[in-house]
Amino acid sequence: MEGLFFIFIVFICIIGFFLFMYFVPVGLWITAVFAGVKVTIGELIGMRIRKVPPSIIVNSLITATKAGLDITTRELETHFLAGGDVPNVIRALISADKANISLSFKQATAINLAGRDVFEAVQISVNPKVINTPRVAAVAADGIQLIAIARVTVRASIAQLVGGAGEETILARVGEGIVTSIGSAKSHKEVLENPDKISKLVLSRGLDAGTAFEILSIDIADVDVGANIGAKLQIDQATADLKVAEARAEERRAMAVALEQEMKAKAQEARAKVIEAEAEIPRAIAQAFVSGNLGVMDYYKMQNVQADTEMRQSISGSGKSGQSPNPTK
Repeated sequence: MEGLFFIFIVFICIIGFFLFMYFVPVGLWITAVFAGVKVTIGELIGMRIRKVPPSIIVNSLITATKAGLDITTRELETHFLAGGDVPNVIRALISADKANISLSFKQATAINLAGRDVFEAVQISVNPKVINTPRVAAVAADGIQLIAIARVTVRASIAQLVGGAGEETILARVGEGIVTSIGSAKSHKEVLENPDKISKLVLSRGLDAGTAFEILSIDIADVDVGANIGAKLQIDQATADLKVAEARAEERRAMAVALEQEMKAKAQEARAKVIEAEAEIPRAIAQAFVSGNLGVMDYYKMQNVQADTEMRQSISGSGKSGQSPNPTK
């Protein structure tokens, strides 16, 4: 029993030792003391209780102190608890200090909490970044399409990193400026001869206003000739006009056909009236016989006149056809 009790005591002591070393990071405290950083054991224990990794805070504080920055553990803890990246902020402050860029701890933490990489922003501020625009197509006044690619050299603006627009806005504004510049040219040859006119016009418009960058230069990397948009539009317009003319001609033809059918119907109607009128003649003759207005001799005379007229018409018709009116000759 005494042996088991002794083993239990040793086990408890080991657990207690590791718990003590966990809550009291003596190694970090010794490292901080030898690095000339003032941090107490109580502060390290408080970091453990607040669930702040002491190693991150102490190592970042040592780096900042060695670089000559005046930062306290409380400031670093506050930024960590706010969800910030403490080592990234320290690296950014050191880079800015070495490059003589004005950047305070408050600005750096604000930029970091805004979701931007503050260290990368300082690097871009020291070493400008080149952004390649996508292929931008525009049409000159003569109808020829030009496709341009530009390289935009930008430098980060530390003062506008919080709330400033990003690279997408820069690219959109540069693309809009290229389209405007090419569209205002009277001929595509002018653009091909002097592509620097595009960059000068775009650069003079102050496209970096309200963005997190400062545009240093805009260089036209390539200009290619595209399709003849003006000719295509004229062809499309001519095709559309042809279809309209064909539709109108078809409308007129249909109206003419309808009018022809209407005239035929009227002719049939008139012919029917003539036939109807001719059918009344025998009835009128019979009525004349009954009333005594027409005698037999008068009727025979009328028949002779009709026969004589028919004969003359027949002779006249045969004469027109080139035959002799007397068949015996």
